[in-house]
Amino acid sequence: MHEIPKGLVFAIYYPVLAVIGVPANLAVVVILSRRRCGPSGCITYYLVSMGVTDFLVMVTAVILNRIAGIYFPSSFLSITPVCRFRAALNMAAIDCSAWLTVAFTFDRFIAISCQQLKIKYCTEKMASCVIGIVTSLSCIKNIFIYLQLEHRYIINNIPWFCVIKAIYYTSPAWAAYDWIRSILNPFLPFILILLLNALTVRHILVANRTRQKLRNKGNGDNKSDQEVEKRRKLIVLLFAISGSFLLLYLLFFVNILYVRSANLTYSAGSNLQNSTLFIEQSGYMLQLLSSCINPFIYAMTQSKIRHELKNGVKYPLIIIIKLCKF
Repeated sequence: MHEIPKGLVFAIYYPVLAVIGVPANLAVVVILSRRRCGPSGCITYYLVSMGVTDFLVMVTAVILNRIAGIYFPSSFLSITPVCRFRAALNMAAIDCSAWLTVAFTFDRFIAISCQQLKIKYCTEKMASCVIGIVTSLSCIKNIFIYLQLEHRYIINNIPWFCVIKAIYYTSPAWAAYDWIRSILNPFLPFILILLLNALTVRHILVANRTRQKLRNKGNGDNKSDQEVEKRRKLIVLLFAISGSFLLLYLLFFVNILYVRSANLTYSAGSNLQNSTLFIEQSGYMLQLLSSCINPFIYAMTQSKIRHELKNGVKYPLIIIIKLCKF
């Protein structure tokens, strides 16, 4: 569990992240949900679900957790039952965001590398099932976050703030859960995305060499080139999303690995001169940043989404101009 850090860096970083991430994710969800632009079929399902979970990460982890903890440390959100629920919801949103990225990467791996399985797996119905399973399991897994916390103070018969129960540090069952939680996020998603991307790149290189040989023999045609161009945009989208996930989760992954292997505890406080605390908080900041930049990846790789975003910005300006004329 991460203690809410104090300091000017955090007080500026998290509000800026929320101001950018919340409207960006909300705009992309609205645009893709209308199904008027962007990829069709199961890809849209995954992108919408990832946009929703990234939006929830911005709300729960950034606004209700970090910003509220920095600017309103003794608010209603700090009452123990609310604090416990907030912590569980926070971790569930982060887990769901990570595993939906894995699901999307796996779906595109099947679509690119396994043509026979593609017909059965890469469907809207299967995407809906996968999204539902990932969301349900993420919520179930993090119920235990709620159970591992208790109040720090009782003031006027009201429990305030959250601390980890003492038994958490001595119970073998809680120790096993802590390891499982770390394996399920970030270890497993990080490794799976890295592996799936490597296999996808390998398949693409082999397929391109085969296609080039056929073209050299005079068996190629313009239709195959159009197919390659159509797939190229989706491949760029895949690698941009999964690549940003790997880069922004890398420091968080390394920090967790170091803490686990060295049998250390997480640092607390806000003194960034402490190298361990600096790495820990930097990793967490980058992890949350990954939920902020995905909308910009969609816009950069999909021209239709860019067009809709431009229209969305222009429309209020046109209304304001018309009102000013009157």
